[in-house]
Amino acid sequence: MTDSKRFFDLGKSGLTRRTALKGLAAGAGLMAAPGFVRYSQAQSSAPIKIGFQAHRTGIGAAYGRWYEKTTNAAVKLINDAGGINGRPVEIIVEDDGTDPKRGAEVVAKFASQHKTDIVFGTLFSHVVVGSAPTAGELKIPYYVVSEGYHVASGKLNRWVFQPGITDVRSQVTSVAPWVAANLGKKVTMIYPDYAFGYDHRDYFAPAIKAQGGEVVAQIPIPPTESSFTKYLPQIPADTEVLYHVMVGPGVLTFVKELGEFYGSNKPQLFGFIDSLEAVDINSPGLEFLDGSHFWEGSPRYAQANDSEAQKAYRAAVGIDDNGASTTDAKDVSTAAHMFGCWETLYVIKKAMEDSGYKGPEDRAKLVEATEALTEFKEGPEHPQGDKKFNGKIHQVFGHQNISKVEGGKLNVVHRTSIEDGMYEPEGDYTTQPL
Repeated sequence: MTDSKRFFDLGKSGLTRRTALKGLAAGAGLMAAPGFVRYSQAQSSAPIKIGFQAHRTGIGAAYGRWYEKTTNAAVKLINDAGGINGRPVEIIVEDDGTDPKRGAEVVAKFASQHKTDIVFGTLFSHVVVGSAPTAGELKIPYYVVSEGYHVASGKLNRWVFQPGITDVRSQVTSVAPWVAANLGKKVTMIYPDYAFGYDHRDYFAPAIKAQGGEVVAQIPIPPTESSFTKYLPQIPADTEVLYHVMVGPGVLTFVKELGEFYGSNKPQLFGFIDSLEAVDINSPGLEFLDGSHFWEGSPRYAQANDSEAQKAYRAAVGIDDNGASTTDAKDVSTAAHMFGCWETLYVIKKAMEDSGYKGPEDRAKLVEATEALTEFKEGPEHPQGDKKFNGKIHQVFGHQNISKVEGGKLNVVHRTSIEDGMYEPEGDYTTQPL
């Protein structure tokens, strides 16, 4: 893992404040505001407290572990560079068990007991949907890293943002033209039976139809399912493309059973890497995936054309060229998603600096400052790539990657433009009162 421009200067002693500041100035898309000060110059040296709603247990535990590692790496860099508005950032973690009811309780605990400035980091869509009303009622900014269309739909509330990762509607809209042109037009979808899966169901079908294709079958599977053999015979024989997006501890079993069901006579496979996040694609039984394609937000494997910012980011969060932990090659990351934590924290930093945020009394100003953001340039703060932000629907738009499994690795074969995933907004949170 290289960092030739020394954005983060990762030596034995860790990050240094001087090199972190130098790196951010060299390539950051979001620069520090003119009033940026050191801790000693700030009106208050009390930390800015961010409540991290973590999936430490439950179906999202693998994601939660890497979301937490990424969050800690970003906060270390931010603090080494002087914090936010001259104040250090403190992360307070609560486990929501990947459960919506518990998620709402965690949001309330952050607001009332921990008295955090904001809440951040939630991934699983059913947890976001279950937690968002509490954030709205308590008027605490809630920055999620989820992908679900629930934020962009306009159906949540003005206190909820998704500024660091794209949503499913944008993702499937981006990749549908490539799927139709390169893999086939008769598609069977297999997806998890909850909100995240419904986003795929609801938005890929019209996207492939617009390309002259059709979804010939839709097969929802409960997220806690441990065996999938009873679902596979439901796949129509004329299926040209099997579109799969599964999550949770059963994904390895799902892929293995899919291979046993089809053998060598399989349709084209297009999956979302959610099916294999935190799973080694070279695991026994996954040979079936060779030659298939996956969506990735940020590529798991280092690519030949990686930017210096991407290389430095990977080094900072501790993943090697194969997307596994630099300290344990068997600990495979959730690289396609976890970058969203890094980028969201820098959006929060920018919005807090723009609003002159001092404390909870400025939360409404923070909401308005976030809504006023419009674009993020690729660089150390946004290593995944350029992005455009729509403040009316609180959603960011960016590039998607399509990767092919070959030679035991995932190699990017197509990268979409931001415009490929744009769609007409259905709501406007800015019309809601604060």
